[in-house]
Amino acid sequence: MERLAWTWLLLLTWCSAGADIARRPCSASPVSPRARPPQEPPQPPQPPRGLPRWPGSRERGAGRDEALQALPGGAWGDGDEEDEEEEVAVARARRSSGAGLQPFAPDGGGRTEGLPLKEDGRARELRLTSTSFALTGDSAHNQAMVHWSGHNSSVILILTKLYDFNLGSVTESSLWRSTDYGTTYEKLNDKVGLKTVLSYLYVSPTNKRKIMLLSDPEIESSILISSDEGATYQKYRLNFYIQSLLFHPKQEDWVLAYSLDQKLYSSMDFGRRWQLMHERITPNRFYWSVAGLDKEPDLVHMEARTADGRECLSPALIRSALNAHYITCRIQECSETTRSGPFLRSIDTSSLVVQDEYVFIQVTAGGRANYYVSYKREPFAQIKLPKYSLPKDMHIISTDENQVFAAVQEWNQNDTYNLYISDIRGVYFTLALENVKSSRGLEGNIIIDLYEVAGIKGVFLANKKIEDQIKTFITYNKGRDWRLVQAPDTDLRGDPVQCQMPFCSLHLHLQVSENPYTSGSISSKETAPGLLVATGNIGSELSYADIGMFVSSDGGNSWRQIFEEEYNVWYLDWGGALVAMKHTSMPIRHLWVSFDEGRSWIKYSFTSTPLFVDGSLVDPGIETQIMTIFGHFSLRSEWQLVKVDYKSIFSRRCNKDDYQTWHLHNQGEPCVMGERKIYKKRKPGAQCALGRDYSRTVVSEPCVCADGDFECDYGYERHSNSQCVPAFWFNPSSLSKDCSFGQSYLNSTGYRRIVSNNCTDGLREKYTAKAEKCPGKAPRGLHILTTDGKLVTEQGHNATFIILMDEGDLQRTNIQLDFGDGIAVSYANFSPIEDGIRHVYKSAGIFQVTAYAENSLGSDTAVLFLHVVCPLEHVHLSVPFVAIRNKEVNVTAVVWPSQSGTLTYFWWFGNSTKPVISLESSISYTFATEGMNTITVQVSAGSTLIQDTKEIAVHEYFQSQLLSFSPNLDYHNPDIPEWRQDIGRVIKGALLQVTGIPDEQILVAVFPGLPTSAELFILPHKNTTERRKGNEGDLEQIVEILFNALNQNLVQFELKPGVEVVVYVTQLTLAPLVDSSTGHSSSAMLMLLSVVFVGLAVFLIYKFKRKIPWINFYAQVQHDKEQEMIGSVSQSENPPKITLGEFTDPEELMDKELDTRVIGSISTIANSESTKEIPNCTSV
Repeated sequence: MERLAWTWLLLLTWCSAGADIARRPCSASPVSPRARPPQEPPQPPQPPRGLPRWPGSRERGAGRDEALQALPGGAWGDGDEEDEEEEVAVARARRSSGAGLQPFAPDGGGRTEGLPLKEDGRARELRLTSTSFALTGDSAHNQAMVHWSGHNSSVILILTKLYDFNLGSVTESSLWRSTDYGTTYEKLNDKVGLKTVLSYLYVSPTNKRKIMLLSDPEIESSILISSDEGATYQKYRLNFYIQSLLFHPKQEDWVLAYSLDQKLYSSMDFGRRWQLMHERITPNRFYWSVAGLDKEPDLVHMEARTADGRECLSPALIRSALNAHYITCRIQECSETTRSGPFLRSIDTSSLVVQDEYVFIQVTAGGRANYYVSYKREPFAQIKLPKYSLPKDMHIISTDENQVFAAVQEWNQNDTYNLYISDIRGVYFTLALENVKSSRGLEGNIIIDLYEVAGIKGVFLANKKIEDQIKTFITYNKGRDWRLVQAPDTDLRGDPVQCQMPFCSLHLHLQVSENPYTSGSISSKETAPGLLVATGNIGSELSYADIGMFVSSDGGNSWRQIFEEEYNVWYLDWGGALVAMKHTSMPIRHLWVSFDEGRSWIKYSFTSTPLFVDGSLVDPGIETQIMTIFGHFSLRSEWQLVKVDYKSIFSRRCNKDDYQTWHLHNQGEPCVMGERKIYKKRKPGAQCALGRDYSRTVVSEPCVCADGDFECDYGYERHSNSQCVPAFWFNPSSLSKDCSFGQSYLNSTGYRRIVSNNCTDGLREKYTAKAEKCPGKAPRGLHILTTDGKLVTEQGHNATFIILMDEGDLQRTNIQLDFGDGIAVSYANFSPIEDGIRHVYKSAGIFQVTAYAENSLGSDTAVLFLHVVCPLEHVHLSVPFVAIRNKEVNVTAVVWPSQSGTLTYFWWFGNSTKPVISLESSISYTFATEGMNTITVQVSAGSTLIQDTKEIAVHEYFQSQLLSFSPNLDYHNPDIPEWRQDIGRVIKGALLQVTGIPDEQILVAVFPGLPTSAELFILPHKNTTERRKGNEGDLEQIVEILFNALNQNLVQFELKPGVEVVVYVTQLTLAPLVDSSTGHSSSAMLMLLSVVFVGLAVFLIYKFKRKIPWINFYAQVQHDKEQEMIGSVSQSENPPKITLGEFTDPEELMDKELDTRVIGSISTIANSESTKEIPNCTSV
């Protein structure tokens, strides 16, 4: 996989992280960042935009002067304090390892018997050849990016920047270039533009001569391109902002660019022209094709999120709520028609991983995460973990050597993970180690404490949690067997170390450096097999206090302590020499070199003035033996680049007499991963250079297979007697579902040879799976699933069904699928339905989908109930304006479109926090509290949820009166809800102005339709309801006042200039005083007579409408009004209801019927019928 870090494209920033390094403001206390109590592991602070600093560091401008004043000898000191500490350390190392090496003179002129002496008899200081260069004018810059390709190139590029953490952007930049390995630098600001502010530097991994520079997007969006190692540049404008780049592993001009708005662009001419590939791409989830696996070299694998309107969710909910799809396409042919989906179903966001031969995805269904893998681009198979592992999280650690190492956090784990190792195809996983320590990285990423030793196959180190203690374990057979790490026999002083296993052992910090400018807490190299350098401690558990540096020369079998404090250690000369520099916030000018794998160290000075070291970079070519040290002499000084050349300390090239052999072993066992390997190493004390053509492996031959070469197969667990026994949940007799009658299958013995183990003969035949004939078997464990895992689909859309069977002959089993809507399909075997069976439902409802599998030995059935819905668009809540306390009120929710399938209604009344749930669109409710009450309904259909809310006034008693208006109002009535609300307020205002009645005692509701009519509600005073008898008279007085004003045509309002509207009382429709009592009165009789009269009037109008023109007008438009009104108080036990089939069309439904809330004791409008219906869902 492509990694920009390997191109040595490095970012220096305030106290480094990742590929970042910076000016490190020193603190007064030179405490190591890792030297903390165990309960407080180091957690670096997080500056803006992911530019972290080391713990304890301060912003530039504070702290450095205090540290300088603490040095002896004036402002700088003479380095004596540092010299004394380092001389003590090296003296201890020499005492523990015998006679040390005799150092060479700085000019490499020959061996001496001791250190060179000055005239005063003191030992002369050994110096390395070095030069220093100051980046003048960049003293304010706090970040830098460095490119040093190596590989016989002497060019180094450095981009320094001033990053403003408050603004979150770069405000200044300078570009420097060296052509002599860093001896001198040239400033190139005039070549890129004096006003151009640069933010990033990229290099093609396949052609280090090609450079890309990005301008800061806060100022401009442009790219500068160089094809001559940064000597000249061409500038191109961009119409998007680049967030990251991904270069093709083979084609030097092919680049992918990810923009800030989550779009993916491609370029085939190294950034000169760009083409949009796809939108809504998940960050860091796009990959180039892998040679030999993908058919086209320009194929791109990417994870695209679905546009379902969920982008507004918080980051914590995005992963669970937002779906994505795995798609592939070629960079120049990425259209809707050419994109392909290797996995048909939707996947979880940020789950796509394309690595070597494997592609991994995650799909969450029913609250459980399911993982799938494709090996060598074959169809996806579900990953098989132990049945009850129930993973919460999974990380792919390694895919080397045709095997997957995965870390799985199971349901009962919080800060640890279990390590699992797979078969070759990455499908079947077995447990390798439980409860491995995990932590969070600087960018919030999960870090598993597992380290793979470079140069030796199958050797891993891991930190395991055992009863609240963290201990380090090592394996030599890829996790089959683990043991504690043996502590050194002696300490730095040569005294015996009292450490008895298993109570005491060596524990190591296994964090690999995310920053190439530091060596990290542990390191090893392919070019130096068996040599490990690590930070750690001796004791009962891993500690962040009292740590030291340890080295192993035999692949981790035995260890030696080399320093009592933390040092950065780098490999020189293909691992033939080690360079150590103290990890401190104090200024230093010395480093240490070892030619015998850390047994003894020689002290050298690399600068005459102590330097605050921000980081170091060893030439990536390894052979040139050059190191660049970055730092500052003082708080306000410029960047100092110190070039250190180690060639002078190597006297000559090594010859055959300078080598010795080394046998790789595991505690004396010479066979490791089924092989016996012998390496050659330089003899201790031979101060010669190895060179590029140095070959380390002398002998490699296979071993006879033994128990240690086999691990337990899937479904088996290793017991105390080292035997692999079936787990309680695993049935060894179960056959593969791909096994058909007459074919053969591999019957596991419970063991499998460790992947990449090269042993032969011996126990190989005994433990190898045996081929057996497939017996016929009846179908069992039949399942029906939908591809998206949901039991809801939309009408007119494809519903895809997956049929699975746990047991049975897939090739000889007939399958029938009944969709439940009168359509069924049959198949002779499973082959045609591997990708699913698609069906389109033309109507909404709940359908029983039935699968039936049958062969000559038996049958099985599976059922799934699928909800087919039509997307909801509107809901209208129809409620009375006024209701009587303690009397039942009918409430109806009208939904459009009407045929939406099965709906669920959630009703909230008043201040209730728990809804009433029903499957019916109408509900009755009794209000016990007077005042304004709120009614809310939510209607759910599938994933759609819509809502409407209305208010209802609840009183002990009230009166109402129908109102009519002068005909000119009808001409200006658009018959929409907003107009009716505004006119209602105007009518109420006119009534209040004429009568002087209190505002809270009048309510006006305008009806939909023509002619325009309304209802006037006269309400009791809010504070007089309980004294009803004494206030009914007051209410009658208010009614009389209103009637007098209305009958005298005093109530009128100006609709617009020149349009005066008069409000009248509709005769014979006065509603009586309404209350909750059961007695009859003369008012009730009057109401009954009114009903009879109105019915007779409607009949006469209908019969003689052609003879009376003005009546004819109102009778005709009557058909456009609602077919039925809901009275405020029903006079019967069964109040009238709205019938969906009587509605006219959607527009009238929403603007007329859905706003009908007529309150009264009688119905005032006769029913009418319409032949129109509400439109249903359109079938696709």
